[in-house]
Amino acid sequence: MKKHKNVVFFLIKFFATYFILFAIYSSYLQRSQTKVGQFKTASITTIVADQTVDLLDFFGYDSGAYQHKEELSVKLLIHGKYTARVIEGCNSVSIIILFVAFIVAFAGSLKATIIYSVLGSLFIYVINIARIAFLAVMIYKYPEKQEFLHNLVFPALIYGTVFLLWVIWVNKFSNYKR
Repeated sequence: MKKHKNVVFFLIKFFATYFILFAIYSSYLQRSQTKVGQFKTASITTIVADQTVDLLDFFGYDSGAYQHKEELSVKLLIHGKYTARVIEGCNSVSIIILFVAFIVAFAGSLKATIIYSVLGSLFIYVINIARIAFLAVMIYKYPEKQEFLHNLVFPALIYGTVFLLWVIWVNKFSNYKR
């Protein structure tokens, strides 16, 4: 058992952090979303959609974000054309929770763990907004490629970013670095 102590300790820290953060987020979603009558997405999802519109507008696209009337999503329009929707899974919170759980499980010093968790989470959040904006533009320009873009290219961007941040953390800052 001593041989596997580090693995067991890692798993306990990872899952404890993950489930605590997930429980907090789930509670937030229950209080902030409305599924009955008029749909309303959680404020973080709406903020992500609005910031995506800000980025699209910055690059010269006439865009807008509107609460979908028939589902928990925010419609993204480019030049008046419905191109994409932002749902709860698109707001990056779930992947940030996964990211932070890994960082805590492979903890370094308390200061480094906190700083890297915060800065890494912000980086993931910003990359995610850029990813959604780029996806919306690509779907606007190449609607026939929507499935390929949404199901393969864009998940690879966000998960690749998280994986790269994890590798940097383990090799440079965690107590497990060589």
